This record gives sequence, C-alpha cells and structure tokens, in this order.
Amino acid sequence: MTSSEMTPAAIAEFYFECWAAGDPEPLRDLLHPEVTFDGALGSTRGPDEFLEGLAGMFAATETNTVRLRLASEDDVVTWSELRIGDKAPMQVANWTHVEDGRIVAVRVTFDPRPMFA
Repeated sequence: MTSSEMTPAAIAEFYFECWAAGDPEPLRDLLHPEVTFDGALGSTRGPDEFLEGLAGMFAATETNTVRLRLASEDDVVTWSELRIGDKAPMQVANWTHVEDGRIVAVRVTFDPRPMFA
C-alpha cells in the first residue's frame, strides 16, 4: 500500500509500530519534505532531523503502550503511556497531521518530570 492509499489513522498506527520495533527509518517514505516535530524536549525540521530525533527517543524507550487513538480526516491524536528506562510511566499526547498521505507535523505534549526523577 502506498502512502497516498493509507489513512491518517493507518499512518499513525504504523508510526507507533516503528516505535515498538525501535526503527524509525521505515517512516521516511511517509514524511513530507518539510515535516516538523515540536515537543517538550525539542524540535526538528525536515525528514533527516525528524528521523534522527525519533531514533534517539526510540532507543531510550522501554515501552510505549497506546491507550487511545482518535482520528479525523487529516489529524490523529494518540494517547500513550511511555516508559523511559526504569522511570515512572508518562502519559503522552501525540498529534500527527497528515496531508496527501504524508506526515506534515507531529506535536507531542507530556509532563517530563518522571524522566528527571
């Protein structure tokens, strides 16, 4: 299935499957050339920075359990429980905006205090 045939919900699901596998590279074909990421711990611009940032986050992740996913025509919000190392889990909201079968923007919000405890 090509990216233009995938729904935004399917793209978001694949994003989290890549996270579970610890490998962001399969997402490359689903990224818009001007993809952006903004979150509590940083921002990226463009596919290379985006994938590099994800690689670091994926490597640090013990588990990331999806609790809920809500989708509209172009947007998906995924609520997950993220565990980094032996720290307490964090509740994370991940908003993914998709246009023409490609991820244009990801915004993530969470309380990072458990990471620093």
